[in-house]
Amino acid sequence: MDTTTWVGATAKQIARAVRRGDTNATQVVADHLEQIGISDPALGAFRVVRGGEAITEAEKVDEQEDLANLPLAGVPVAVKENTAVAGLPTWHGSAAARTAEVAEEDHEVVRRLRGAGAVVVGVTKMPEMGLWAVTDDENGPTRNPWDLDRTPGGSSGGSAAAVAAGLVPMAQGNDGLGSIRIPAACCGLVGLKPGRGVVPVDFGDKDWFGLVENGVLTTTVADAALGFSVLAGMAPAKLVEPARLRVGVSLRSPISGVKPDEANVSAVTKASKLLVDAGHDTVVADPRYPTAVQLGVLATWFAGAYKNSEGLDLRTLQPRTRRHIRLGRAATRAGLVRESQRAAWRERSIGFFADRNVDLLLTPALATAPPPALQYSSIPWYRNMRANAEYAPYAAPWNFAGLPAIVVPVGFRPDGLPLAVQLVGPPDSELLLLSVAGQFEVRNPWQRHALV
Repeated sequence: MDTTTWVGATAKQIARAVRRGDTNATQVVADHLEQIGISDPALGAFRVVRGGEAITEAEKVDEQEDLANLPLAGVPVAVKENTAVAGLPTWHGSAAARTAEVAEEDHEVVRRLRGAGAVVVGVTKMPEMGLWAVTDDENGPTRNPWDLDRTPGGSSGGSAAAVAAGLVPMAQGNDGLGSIRIPAACCGLVGLKPGRGVVPVDFGDKDWFGLVENGVLTTTVADAALGFSVLAGMAPAKLVEPARLRVGVSLRSPISGVKPDEANVSAVTKASKLLVDAGHDTVVADPRYPTAVQLGVLATWFAGAYKNSEGLDLRTLQPRTRRHIRLGRAATRAGLVRESQRAAWRERSIGFFADRNVDLLLTPALATAPPPALQYSSIPWYRNMRANAEYAPYAAPWNFAGLPAIVVPVGFRPDGLPLAVQLVGPPDSELLLLSVAGQFEVRNPWQRHALV
């Protein structure tokens, strides 16, 4: 870390320094705003940067007398553009889909971040209505800091790009079918999707029938634990070394005909060895992904777009979005979106851990390298579908089940892009997942930022 700037510091380092008086929130935020100005034109991570407003809010943090009680004192954070920030419209990935009026109040997770002392420096880009695992809009693609010719993933792609480039140490995202974990894997970050009901969602009819969860993207496990604690409304989590675990290992893809490439197979092999080195046991344990569940995930994805489009002028939306909405209308009218199906898959997924006598499940995070950074909004719908399915099949089943899952970096592909794995757990295993991720980090430290 450059000692002349706070850019590159972790959230924990910044908050500790602000609480001690070693620096102040105003200086920290100014440093990060300057870096955003330098780096974001090449990345396209931010929809709006709150320059003057963020400095004013940082000054207010510095004036508080209870800094000792602020776990995120002075930490610059970014918020995904589908999450309400007071005084801004909520864009949902496009001018056509945005909420016309500005938000009168913060979303609950933004309120909690600010209540912990964080300063919102801006809102980050996502694909229209959060439908895709790539991020672009009418102005072009958001780019991966590790390789500007590649996508940072989606739908929390702007948040992931901002963190990986060091523009903020922590960014809020949300995950409906992998939208935190996929960008985390693409950008070499830690991304935790909490289980159902742990962190407030409060998106009304835009929660994809309960599949969406809020979380954060960070460069360290400690920051991920801190951000999770704040969003969950609990005291800062103290991670402890877990007792000896039995971890199921699976390469099986949830999508028929899609297999992980050699690099992602090697990532799972490496992660398995790290688990053994940490004192755990690993066994092959392949979940069964019934065709009915695959079709149910698709139908819910389509129907979520249809439900979210109510009140919008469909003619102003991207062609790929309109196609998704038409399919969602058909799926809804055919009765293909059923809570009973999601409940049955949740019960079956929970039963997997007991039936196979495993505490956690280890899978690849991705099947291939992140796709090229293209303007996918101008590409036919079927090509978007193929690109998403072929590279990121492993995340969606765990939204459908409502179970917690985390993505952790484990190294690099031969082409220099990050490699990652996914760990899945039963209900209420968020802290266990973070603890095991912490064991990975200790035994296999990763490069925290790309050099942009």
